Amino acid sequence: MYAADTGHVVGALALTGVGAPADVAALVGRALPLRVSLGQGRTATLPLNARDLALAAVDDEPAALTDPLSFGVEVTGEGRPKPALVRLPSWTDGIALAKDGLTVTVQVAVARPTPVVALVSDEQDTHVLAGEIPAQQTQVKLPVTLTAGSVHGVLVLPAGWAGHLEKAAVT
Repeated sequence: MYAADTGHVVGALALTGVGAPADVAALVGRALPLRVSLGQGRTATLPLNARDLALAAVDDEPAALTDPLSFGVEVTGEGRPKPALVRLPSWTDGIALAKDGLTVTVQVAVARPTPVVALVSDEQDTHVLAGEIPAQQTQVKLPVTLTAGSVHGVLVLPAGWAGHLEKAAVT
């Protein structure tokens, strides 16, 4: 299962035999919940809406079962997923939450505009953010209003780069 807008693998199942589900909702219902610990017994749940996900039958890649966000699905010119997953380049220290937004910074300037989808947990809601890193740039700031010092679960999916699911504090 992958994020249709960015190609990130967000869940993987090792299915054998006939009868694999043909649609995402048959697997996850309305949303796929991704969870991250916020500490002190608190957990943030970041639900990826089923309509934003797609299914792909791919070649066996054992690491995708343990670290799915490090892999991506490439789509052919006809819109069909290729059978081989792509290992996405990793990046670190590129997520910064501030009172007025989430800044995503990748380590190398992108060659073309690069879509970024992010989810930020809040007490009862999840903020779904979208934007793009401009060509020849390394970052984008996605607007969201947050409280200084608060802690949130964050899922960041920049197309062509490994996804991140982590805890982040607002500075």
